[in-house]
Amino acid sequence: MTTFQIVLVVVLLFAGMISFLELGLWLGRRNPGGTETGFSALSGAVFALMGLLLAFTFSGAGARYDAKRQLVVEESNDIGTAYLRIDLLPPARQQPLRESLRRYLDTRVAYYRNLGDANAAKAEMAQTEALQRDIWSQAIVACREGGSNTTNTLVLSSLNTMFDIATTRALATQMHPPGVVFVLLAVLPWICSLLAGYEAGDRSRSLLHRSEERRVGKECRSRW
Repeated sequence: MTTFQIVLVVVLLFAGMISFLELGLWLGRRNPGGTETGFSALSGAVFALMGLLLAFTFSGAGARYDAKRQLVVEESNDIGTAYLRIDLLPPARQQPLRESLRRYLDTRVAYYRNLGDANAAKAEMAQTEALQRDIWSQAIVACREGGSNTTNTLVLSSLNTMFDIATTRALATQMHPPGVVFVLLAVLPWICSLLAGYEAGDRSRSLLHRSEERRVGKECRSRW
């Protein structure tokens, strides 16, 4: 999502919460005393569900962030290993391969810088795949000229690992919570706002939501 889309979602969510809060206040004032028959238990359950949903969502987001950060380190190490093992190839083949690897690294950096622009990111990924094919072709020719099976295994395995981690990172960027979680994250705040407004309908307007148990407890303490 772009920055504009994120800001738009936040604004719509906040506006919806305010609207449902006002709707709850209006309904609560039309039905005074309607929160006396187990309403607090329902309200507490919904707020608890909202809290659990937020906790699990942020926990999963933190885990995915750590996994993606680890993949960044792995890819940089894999590219560095492949670059160093070019020294095992015939000298005439080393410089063209190094130039291709430098271009490959530039496209990988550009891809993640342009993730906010889907078209630009797609173009960079296409260029990455083209460079992968070119690097692999050059490495095959160089390995045939070298003739050493041990050298071929070291060079080709490092290149294969470098290509695989690129695919792994591309898939990791598409790992998100299920769509139903996003729906609940949008709907539950509105429901909580509606319940909070309804519960506060028989009281004076306040900037903070106070549950019925706190209000009753405060009244009891004032009487004592």
